Amino acid sequence: MHTQTITPTAVQAPKVFPAPRAQSVPVVDQFSVIANCAGVIATEFTYRKDEEIYGEGEATEYVYQVVRGAVRTYKLLSDGRRQIGAFHLPGDVFGLDAGSIHRLTAEAITDTTVRLVKRRGLEAAAGSNVQVAHNLWTLTADGLRHAEDHMLLLGRKTAMEKVATFLLEMDRRLAKAGMMGLPMCRRDIGDYLGLTLETVSRALSQLSDQGVLVLSSARQIVLRNRQRLADMDA
Repeated sequence: MHTQTITPTAVQAPKVFPAPRAQSVPVVDQFSVIANCAGVIATEFTYRKDEEIYGEGEATEYVYQVVRGAVRTYKLLSDGRRQIGAFHLPGDVFGLDAGSIHRLTAEAITDTTVRLVKRRGLEAAAGSNVQVAHNLWTLTADGLRHAEDHMLLLGRKTAMEKVATFLLEMDRRLAKAGMMGLPMCRRDIGDYLGLTLETVSRALSQLSDQGVLVLSSARQIVLRNRQRLADMDA
């Protein structure tokens, strides 16, 4: 558990960080629609690389959206291993846990800016505003769908199938001008897929040798044969 500092602002800061900047992101996404309908204030905070946003077991006081950067949510197992549950990229909403405490820890993968709103305000608005309730339900359902897909990936796919699934997901979420820039390192990928660092590196090298992808750098990937990856994923 982490001690929280109470500040006399409209939104209580979840940790001790610089004062929030004025919101500058256009209100065009679902998170903004929910906040506007609920009449709650969205505040921006910036976290440094590997800095904790909230910890496992802390109260679920806020709902978050990534503005810039990337976030990983994970759980440390009893033997010290880390299981990453999800990667949250710009536009993604996280922190909507079902209970009153967070079951996972959230950390910034790179220097990251997030928006946050008071969960209590959203829940109160959902009780009287159908649109807010529907949008919150949609976000929750999306999270459950991802959790189900991730469970299937961990339990029923081979190492190469896992890597193929991951690359297709990141291609859909990140690729620009044909190139995929991964914010996460290979160890992160391994902890997400339930694989070792060596297995991830070996799979990427094998796919490169087969001409399925080109490794421009450790985190810059160009996919040459998406159909081959899709066949592996299927």
